[in-house]
Amino acid sequence: MGLVTPLGKTVAETWDALVRGVSGAAPITLFETTDEFATRFACEVKDFDPSHELDPKEIRRFDRFAQFALVAAAEAMSSAGLAERPTDVPPERFGVILGTGIGGIATFEEQTRTLLEKGPKRVSPFFVPMFIPDIAPGLISIRYCAKGPNYTTVSACASSAHAIGSAFRAIGRGEADIMITGGTEATITPLTVAGFASMKALSTRNDSPQTASRPFDATRDGFVLGEGAGCLVLESLEYAERRGAEIVAEVVGYGQSADAYHITAPAPGGTGAQLAMRLALEDGGLTPDDVVYINAHGTSTPHNDAAETAAIKSLFSDAAYRLVVGSTKSMTGHLLGAAGGVETIVTALVCKHGVIPPTINFTTPDPACDLNYAHNQKVLGSVDVALSNSFGFGGHNVSLAIRRWEN
Repeated sequence: MGLVTPLGKTVAETWDALVRGVSGAAPITLFETTDEFATRFACEVKDFDPSHELDPKEIRRFDRFAQFALVAAAEAMSSAGLAERPTDVPPERFGVILGTGIGGIATFEEQTRTLLEKGPKRVSPFFVPMFIPDIAPGLISIRYCAKGPNYTTVSACASSAHAIGSAFRAIGRGEADIMITGGTEATITPLTVAGFASMKALSTRNDSPQTASRPFDATRDGFVLGEGAGCLVLESLEYAERRGAEIVAEVVGYGQSADAYHITAPAPGGTGAQLAMRLALEDGGLTPDDVVYINAHGTSTPHNDAAETAAIKSLFSDAAYRLVVGSTKSMTGHLLGAAGGVETIVTALVCKHGVIPPTINFTTPDPACDLNYAHNQKVLGSVDVALSNSFGFGGHNVSLAIRRWEN
């Protein structure tokens, strides 16, 4: 596993901050904000320096979202004991599927300004390969000579969860033995912040950024934009055991659905989310009684949190009240297309360590959100099965079932 997040630039740093309940939110530094911006804070990756993985030329020619992906993939490969290309697997059975919601939006904005201010001849010849969303898995495949399945999933905030599910399916179908998967996003830019603010999706607690992301709290007023990447190395059990890999957790189920309801609002009662969770459990041969923890989509928006809670209660019935339903977005912010990658890693770590990070910033109960959200306090205890939920604008719903690994 590999992470670049607002809480740390490795898995260990991010996990430590999550367990301690640290917020990654702060005033925006990546561009100059003015009072005209309704929201002037975000969850940035602090002091990001990719020079330990990329040379100066690559740093100039790769958008920030691609740099995040390469650094996270490098940590994932190293932690898997595969720092270089695996030599005991044919390259055509080694693939990369990565999700992103937008791709190189910072490059897009920069080159648009160049076009308007200096003319078409000054637009960079690297504009297109820097901007296109599929360049991140392309670059990773080049680095590790992965010639198997290779593409990008783009489904808004469900993008990297779709990527992981697709990689899971590719291995299950026998198309690959090993896949790098997950997601990456770098959207803290003037246009993105202004756009989300205009649609009233962002919190406007400019006087208190660290308390702004408050999933399932009655006073929530929008999500906090985040950035970063989360990459996993998925392997078939046969290949992992053959090479003596240290297995962290097992992906056992993948459920996906569409709300077919609205371009941004969730379906009433969270019917699409409920279907995705049910399908993930069925895919893994599981029942609702098996689940201990749900890493919720939990964006801190009024409609999403209530709809997800309703979906959980509808699927799990009275058993919903024994679950722990946490939202790590209270600390990382919302990483959009990278959220599912980061949160699947968190869910795997919960299963491995038996520690559920808190959902911070809880102050006021909401009658519509009445489950156990680990508010302000981590929860200790064995977690054999967990779900990781990701939902996106357009009505995309994904749920991944993760099981604690035992030989």
